Amino acid sequence: MASKNQDTETEKSPNGETAEEERCPIEEVALVVPETDDPSLPVLTFRAWVLGLGSCVLLIFLNTFFTFRTQPLTISAILMQISILGYGWAGMLRRYLVDPVEMWWPSNLAQSGFTAQPFARFSLSVFLGCEYHNLKALHEKEHKKEGMTRMKFFLIAMAASFAYYALPGYLFPILTFFSWVCWAWPHSITAQQIGSGYHGLGIGAFTIDWAGISAYHGSPLVTPFSSILNVGVGFVMFIYIIVPLCYWKFNTFDARKFPIFSNQLFTTTGHKYDTNKVLTPQFDLNIGAYNSYGKLYLSPLFALSIGSGFARFTATLTHVALFHGSDILKQSRSALKKAKLDIHAKLMKSYKQVPEWWFLILLIGSIVLSLVMSFVWKEDVQLPWWGMLFAFGLAWLVTLPIGVIQATTNQQPGYDIIAQFIIGYILPGKPIANLIFKIYGRISTIHALSFLSDLKLGHYMKIPPRSMYIAQLVGTLVAGTVNLAVAWWMLGSIQDICDVEALHPDSPWTCPKYRVTFDASVIWGLIGPKRLFGPGGLYRNLVWLFLIGAVLPVPIWFLSKMFPEKKWIPLINIPVISYGFAGMPPATPTNIASWLITGTIFNYFVFRYHKRWWQKYNYVLSAALDAGTAFMAVLLFFAFQNEKINLKWWGTDLDHCPLATCPTAPGIKVDGCPVF
Repeated sequence: MASKNQDTETEKSPNGETAEEERCPIEEVALVVPETDDPSLPVLTFRAWVLGLGSCVLLIFLNTFFTFRTQPLTISAILMQISILGYGWAGMLRRYLVDPVEMWWPSNLAQSGFTAQPFARFSLSVFLGCEYHNLKALHEKEHKKEGMTRMKFFLIAMAASFAYYALPGYLFPILTFFSWVCWAWPHSITAQQIGSGYHGLGIGAFTIDWAGISAYHGSPLVTPFSSILNVGVGFVMFIYIIVPLCYWKFNTFDARKFPIFSNQLFTTTGHKYDTNKVLTPQFDLNIGAYNSYGKLYLSPLFALSIGSGFARFTATLTHVALFHGSDILKQSRSALKKAKLDIHAKLMKSYKQVPEWWFLILLIGSIVLSLVMSFVWKEDVQLPWWGMLFAFGLAWLVTLPIGVIQATTNQQPGYDIIAQFIIGYILPGKPIANLIFKIYGRISTIHALSFLSDLKLGHYMKIPPRSMYIAQLVGTLVAGTVNLAVAWWMLGSIQDICDVEALHPDSPWTCPKYRVTFDASVIWGLIGPKRLFGPGGLYRNLVWLFLIGAVLPVPIWFLSKMFPEKKWIPLINIPVISYGFAGMPPATPTNIASWLITGTIFNYFVFRYHKRWWQKYNYVLSAALDAGTAFMAVLLFFAFQNEKINLKWWGTDLDHCPLATCPTAPGIKVDGCPVF
């Protein structure tokens, strides 16, 4: 493609820099993202709207469909759902999280990797609902001597993924988690607690199912190896050292009364906690019934995972303040205008920017509507107007530091726990208020970061910002409507969906994400953090992790200043290390371990020793695996599972680890488990 902005390596640009100096310093970006543009090409065409909106409907259906499954695969290139606040945050944070070269948003490279073949016009139009016009394939052809084209590779890989998923998805589900340790020791509780892929530490277990690999942390092929290494360090520390010591050595939090890993809530006798016994008809806590029924307990891994969330939140604030604080201050003082621009930023100067007041209108409108809701439906919502404003303020405070982490590492440290912890102290016994506070505080941040990621992708693909704004807004409205419709349909048509007690043991519709959301509303909203984490609470010592997390990044920062020649020291990222503990449950250790191994293979060994292959095919392979797996899963559902055509043989038993959920404390009686 001809580019009126492209220079040769020796030619000087108007500001005196050579084209080589203008290139993005992030190697992965330089390898994948095209450095050309033709502003004369049309964008919001009829074809763009037809393909974009049609594909948006298809993929939001797939994403909603998968979110109810045990392995909730997320399809890439998709608009996020409604966000009553995300646009406003995104528009106000563009200068910090989109324009700087260092904020490279690794996951976007999977989309950029398609820019050398015709499928890109389709796949990228799905993402924002508009037609990405910086596509080399429309003007350049890949030569046969350069090997298989990306388009051909994508189609072959997608077909293979589509065909293969018939095995773990229906014919041979045990391939999702191969827990061979349980087969070797079929009568040992300890062995099954160690080896179970679904209910244990997953040591020795592995998966050859893409849905199992990418279920909770997304595709490992799009995450930089430095981030994978940090997550791996935290994972090994947590799963292979901390949890075993707490369970078998110290019996921390009465751990042996419960399964070592579970997303359920328990009574002191090791049985599942029946929340109906402590609820009023208005969904408040019945304090008398709670005192009579007894305290709530968590599985040890669940409790420690919550504690890691405490450390992760404060570590994120400290890390960003130390390592990125000066840059943020400079940009706040409008020094960004004088900052060095790479080739992509210079090419984007050809287009009109979106005025900030466009975003502010959406932000203010969302806030006003939210406040009206808190007044009109006060009894149902439970969250007063000042609680809404508090949620907005918290989201504004944390979106920037969390965005910096995600834009540089592809990991998004959550603060769900913190949001619910805070409001749980302020409004104890109000589970609905707690959940709504989380939605307005945390979920608006998630959506803001999604829109910022979109903006960076448009930055790489040279999309006119105003066209992208329109496409995002329309696409969000469409996606939100389809999301609600699909969820409503699934809840009404799939028998016993999300009811683990009533479902067939091998059913994929266990809804682990929603189970953990329910548990969180009980822990933080109904029971309240004061009873669990306050003075006298069983889990009170976990609160010290707030302080520990705040302190841990400090020595790393000092070392980076003392030894500036050691470029690896700043890559030690405490928030990302703590992310090795995150998401469990609903994620299992086997999900994360398989993600780490796969990411290491592709983003270390392949990237280092076969860089040309990685440059051409890595991100294409990621998208092909997503697409093939998703389409076969939907086909299997409509052809067999929805028609109640189920197989029953050794290979359809998901885990073969029935003792993994048993407690090991003396005297605890649970059905199906031996009593010690």
